[in-house]
Amino acid sequence: MSINLPALRKEFTELVIAGSTEHAEAAFSEAAEKFGDLAIVEVLASIEPQITSLHLSSFDGGKLSLATLLVPPKAWAESLAFFAAKWREDDIENEPEILAEALFAHIHGVVFSTDDHDRRRELLKACIATDSGIMALMILFSLAPDDILETAERIDTMQTYVTAGSESEHDIVPLAVELYHATQDGWEQVLYGLFPNYMQDPDAVLEQHASEDEDAPDAHRSTQELLYQLRKLVPTKSKAKSKSAKKHKSLGSDIFS
Repeated sequence: MSINLPALRKEFTELVIAGSTEHAEAAFSEAAEKFGDLAIVEVLASIEPQITSLHLSSFDGGKLSLATLLVPPKAWAESLAFFAAKWREDDIENEPEILAEALFAHIHGVVFSTDDHDRRRELLKACIATDSGIMALMILFSLAPDDILETAERIDTMQTYVTAGSESEHDIVPLAVELYHATQDGWEQVLYGLFPNYMQDPDAVLEQHASEDEDAPDAHRSTQELLYQLRKLVPTKSKAKSKSAKKHKSLGSDIFS
């Protein structure tokens, strides 16, 4: 007996939209028992990214989710663009750390859901290939700037030999080191995005960050600023229409120029 993928995709989508996370997971578990994990991977690769985001955002490292374990890296990376869709401006203004910690729990939970280093790095490579993924990682790094600078110094010294060992107990360090091993270019994109002057003068950034002068500007971009930037990246119908209109306008001008 073969699985009806369109039917399972439709059932899963409707359950997620209805807010029945547990029932959606149950449908996946039942299908996995009958047809194997690859069928679930195929469904997750084909559903809309906003549906994937809505479902996965209900889980973190403390909750077991079959979708978390099996979601294809590209599908997960594309779903990150919708993570900020539910954020309210008041929450970004008043509780930025709470929103950022929820995003951290999600990304950390997906990346470290298994001990498979190859999967971890494929997930991070896919993440860094999108603007929203880069911004999301910058938000996470902004939660622990001291640890990120310490990690950057160790990477500069040890390069490919660097490990997650640190005096800090913050879980951002293993994620940062995993990102570096997955893609050095991606690591630098996030680091330089958070600390804009690090590439030109890392010593000056370290000195500025360590300064006790309350009037001195921060060496890094704030969590709140980055949260706003991620929310601006959430795809909307109006943005899609705008892109479509621009595309048609350009086509017409090319034809009749």
